[in-house]
Amino acid sequence: MAFFVGRDREARRAYGFDEIALVPGAVTVNPEEVDITTRIGPLKLEIPFFASAMDGVVDAKFAVAMGKLGGMAVLNLDGIHSRYENVEEVYAKIAAAPPEAATELVQKLYKEPIKEKLIAKRVKEIKAGKVKAAISCIPQNAERFSHVAQEAGADLFVCQSTVTSVRHVATKYKTVDLRKLVKGLKIPVVVGNTVSFDACVELFEIGIAGILVGVGPGAACTSRGVLGIGVPQVTATVDCAAARDYHYKRTGKYISIITDGGMNLGGEICKAFASGADAVMVGSAFARSKEAPGRGYHWGMATPHHNLPRGTRIHVGTTGTLEEILYGPARTDDGTQNLVGALRTCMGTVGAMNIKELQQTEIVIAPAIQHEGKIFQKAQRVGMGK
Repeated sequence: MAFFVGRDREARRAYGFDEIALVPGAVTVNPEEVDITTRIGPLKLEIPFFASAMDGVVDAKFAVAMGKLGGMAVLNLDGIHSRYENVEEVYAKIAAAPPEAATELVQKLYKEPIKEKLIAKRVKEIKAGKVKAAISCIPQNAERFSHVAQEAGADLFVCQSTVTSVRHVATKYKTVDLRKLVKGLKIPVVVGNTVSFDACVELFEIGIAGILVGVGPGAACTSRGVLGIGVPQVTATVDCAAARDYHYKRTGKYISIITDGGMNLGGEICKAFASGADAVMVGSAFARSKEAPGRGYHWGMATPHHNLPRGTRIHVGTTGTLEEILYGPARTDDGTQNLVGALRTCMGTVGAMNIKELQQTEIVIAPAIQHEGKIFQKAQRVGMGK
């Protein structure tokens, strides 16, 4: 339904995670018997979780730990790991910076040139842990870095920018031919980010294995404030999933939808899948793990931009191990731990045997449901009242 924001100016209503709820099913299932595996092209994941390609979340050690727990962590090739041999000193400086100086410090540290030998080294460090290696970079570096990473043994390449489209118009620099990039690699490619049906339809034609959905929802991202752009994640995921289904019916090729950002709680992750996601990419929730390299801090991918930063450094703290955050036992009461258990339990209550069935769950618009009857939690700042 269209609304009018002024004379002859239509606007569409869009929904975020806080505005919807999932309806329990007429049939329920034992959570231990549901299938939560997913595929991104030829790659199978035991749990449908990616860790975001952010320096405060993923280093080689974290990627190995995530892989051994069934998910996949994406290493940022535009970050400090491809610029510095000794990254511990860099992490220490970023963690020690006062809030008012953090962005300027990050900008300065990221001016160090990228070294291709470090790209290969980091990929090999991940592969030495006997897990699949996923790496990411911006389109401008994609042609060069992707081949270096592939030769080093990478299993998945992610080409990521604030907004990605097939038709990028520019006269002052060479544009990236995404179709050529995808065809030139032997490993599957995921691109992002986007939020619209039309953009997805065009991107699906170039042979990608998956697409990242989300512009600006991340905890450390400031794009929505700086640029005024974005679509709430429920509507964005539904629209992109509709494009996936349209493409599949037309071509028989299935492209995975990966909802990226805006999810801190188990319930929000469940809602992403109900909206049509095949997997989720999470940053701040994993930045809180003991294995995360950021020392309790997390910063956006566009924080280092020299002219217009679209991210910030935030303090998320350290709440538990990666295993506790994924599988429990939960030691917090707010849904930030045992995310896999939350997904399984949700699937059981709505009667979904697998991710595909969860995508068909009935959704209701219910913006007050999280706080309905929770007056004591809110007053005491516990559970859902934090």
